[in-house]
Amino acid sequence: MKKTKLIAGVAVIAAAVAAGMLWMNGDTSADDVASNNVLTSQPPTAADSAAIERGRYMAVASDCTACHTMPESKLPLAGGYSISTPFGGIYASNITPDRETGIGNWTERDFFRAVRHGKGKEGEHLYPAMPYNAYVKLTDQDMHDLWLYLRSVKPIHYQVPETSLGFPYNIRLAMMGWNLLFFKNEGFQIDNSKSAEWNRGAYLVEGPEHCAACHTAKNLIGGDSSDYLQGGNLGEWHAPDITPNPHVGIGSWSEQQVVDYLKIGSNHVAVASGPMAEAVNNSTQHLTDADLRAIAVYLKQVPASTTTLPQPISMDNAQMKMGEKVYSANCTACHNSDGKGIPNLAASLANNPGLLADDASSIITTVLQGGRGAVTNGNPTSGAMPSFAWKLSDEQVAATATYLRNSWGNAAKPVTTDEVTKGRAQLKLPAQMSER
Repeated sequence: MKKTKLIAGVAVIAAAVAAGMLWMNGDTSADDVASNNVLTSQPPTAADSAAIERGRYMAVASDCTACHTMPESKLPLAGGYSISTPFGGIYASNITPDRETGIGNWTERDFFRAVRHGKGKEGEHLYPAMPYNAYVKLTDQDMHDLWLYLRSVKPIHYQVPETSLGFPYNIRLAMMGWNLLFFKNEGFQIDNSKSAEWNRGAYLVEGPEHCAACHTAKNLIGGDSSDYLQGGNLGEWHAPDITPNPHVGIGSWSEQQVVDYLKIGSNHVAVASGPMAEAVNNSTQHLTDADLRAIAVYLKQVPASTTTLPQPISMDNAQMKMGEKVYSANCTACHNSDGKGIPNLAASLANNPGLLADDASSIITTVLQGGRGAVTNGNPTSGAMPSFAWKLSDEQVAATATYLRNSWGNAAKPVTTDEVTKGRAQLKLPAQMSER
């Protein structure tokens, strides 16, 4: 723990030094807004209806609801949701046109600077939990349409709690250094060697959908690593590899399977759950079929990760034997003895690349906490899995996870009891009933 804090402290000092360098050289990312953008704080007119509809679509594609609407609330886009980060909770802002608590007094330039450059109305640096490093790729037209849409929604008077991180993460000036290190102040670049469909998919993935925010591993101060879309830890969840790796990525999926997963939350192999279920529910299911196809085309062509499968753990292994017994007694009703599940209801576990990452957070969380698949127009009933935290010990959960990861053609490192114990504590779940 002390070593981790020391490394993090050194990283923050490095960021502060970088901030000083940026200050000496001038901040080049503050006002990079096209001169032809209309600056106004007046409500949109009826003549802007087409642009507003395009902006609504862009808000959906950008998944604004996920952060700017509290779960189960009746305050759409009014903020207040605490975004979990390794450094503490960061409250998402009110982006309705309320003049006191929202963005009603903002100009379009204020909006552009916040969304594309991480600068608040008063010049304060936003934390990169707001993915401005992805939104910088949004075109001027999409930004203008998004602005008009947000000006058209119902103003909601709601004062968002103030974000209060511990030292040294409360020093917003350090974000200048973070920007120097990790923020590329550059719009989307068309690759003329690729098709228009590929470029559209690249724009959606890299920009509005900001897939790298979850699916790319982060360093100690929250910057993207070079392992683009090769999976990232989200605390109690793991966003899987979505490169064409055939073992741990989507290399074995067809383009149609990618489309189905994003459209209905299931593709007969995987069922979207956890944060991805929210993304499908709020965003991707509402995209046009053409845009979903474009995303699939792009993802199937990004550089694949180089992860290879280890040898599967033998069924003679004691942990595997325990896992098989637990699975047989508790899981076969939905996932079947052959691990193939039930289409659109229970995920297939056989040859499921999402189970095979070194980081087993998602499978641990799912077994302990349970979950529900994405609820979509194409699959309104979805499926749900109960929590087994009350029924299974940490040793049994670890054994079950290990069994799932090494059966039916799967192969991955074993899950330890300590990993499950940490996961249970992180989820704040009680111990197995018999241990209380």
